[in-house]
Amino acid sequence: MPSNKSVSDAPITQFRNCRILRDHKLQWEDLWVRQGKILDPEKLFFDEKGVADAQVDCRGRIIAPGFIDTQINGGFGVDFSQETDDVRAGLSLVAGNILSHGVTSFCPTLVTSPASVYHKVLPQISVTDGGPHGAGVLGVHLEGPYISAEKKGAHPEHCLRSFSEKGFSELLDTYGTLEGVSIVTLAPEMGRSQEVITELVRRGICVSLGHSVANLSQAEDAVSCGASFITHLFNAMLPFHHRDPGIVGLLTSDRIPAGRTVYYGMIADGIHTNPAALRIGHRAHPNGLVLVTDAITAMGLGPGRHTLGQQEILIDGYNAYVAGTCTLAGSIATMETCVKHFHEATGCTVEEALEAASLHPAKVLGLQHRKGTLDFGSDADFVLLDDNLDVKATYIAGQGVWISLAVS
Repeated sequence: MPSNKSVSDAPITQFRNCRILRDHKLQWEDLWVRQGKILDPEKLFFDEKGVADAQVDCRGRIIAPGFIDTQINGGFGVDFSQETDDVRAGLSLVAGNILSHGVTSFCPTLVTSPASVYHKVLPQISVTDGGPHGAGVLGVHLEGPYISAEKKGAHPEHCLRSFSEKGFSELLDTYGTLEGVSIVTLAPEMGRSQEVITELVRRGICVSLGHSVANLSQAEDAVSCGASFITHLFNAMLPFHHRDPGIVGLLTSDRIPAGRTVYYGMIADGIHTNPAALRIGHRAHPNGLVLVTDAITAMGLGPGRHTLGQQEILIDGYNAYVAGTCTLAGSIATMETCVKHFHEATGCTVEEALEAASLHPAKVLGLQHRKGTLDFGSDADFVLLDDNLDVKATYIAGQGVWISLAVS
């Protein structure tokens, strides 16, 4: 029977025999999609008298919102922090390859670089919808150069900068543009940081605290100015101390303004963060945890030498080091791997693991009304997974953009 055409001529697809993640629970329900959006079946049946034009039997698998990676430096031989005339080609390559790992949208991340790199690269990146060509771009994450030399990690020290003298104008001169930028990571202990944070937030940009030696009071002041995210918790910040827990203390701070949530990224690759640390973060503040890959050029490639911005990186097994040092330099893990490891290491529920890679990053970006959820009216970006949390298919706007050969 054809669907009712009085409301729309677009076909309706019904995904049946599935457990969908909605209202923080996996529930046996069908998922209905039309024109790239998730439909309310009650309105479809009773108001439109409509039925499905096509059905997909999910064979009891899980449907979850598509994964969102807010910190990914590159992958598959591509380094987003390289000065090139064809940034879009690299973006397209990464966007296409991460579909098989359940990622439907991402924030390409630039590490600390010379101003010339920002001026060359940023104008070539824009917010774009995902589709068969690859995952959508939700804006750029600028990680540095306004960070602490003491906690620079793999960032090149000679490229670090300060806005202590010129304030926001210094930042704008360095980046050249903030068009298409969604997240800026900075060290809140830096002079005039409150001025900079306030202006970035006013422009709709998420401010993340990281690569920092800030104490808890400085971190709390930054949050009061609008900062709302922490870059890879525990990594590149002062270690937790009982007298001054530093940025880590934001997870249980009583100075977070009413109605506000501080979110924090965690790299659950089995390398950057000990399982006990993952459990501490999750148990202290489960609703703020955001899984990030922090993936670099070598994701999807074999061992050897690669780049991360201005640095040479050596891949040894599952570890990525700044060549000639023991400094970790991003990861080579996929988001699918991070979700599975986080679930296993913390003992959290399947729902919590999936929301840490979908709903929570969507909230960081203020996109929870259309991304990271299967609520009615939201974008039909979702993944099909088995009980081992292996990705079997990825959908963007309701269309299959990657389907495992094992799925018939």
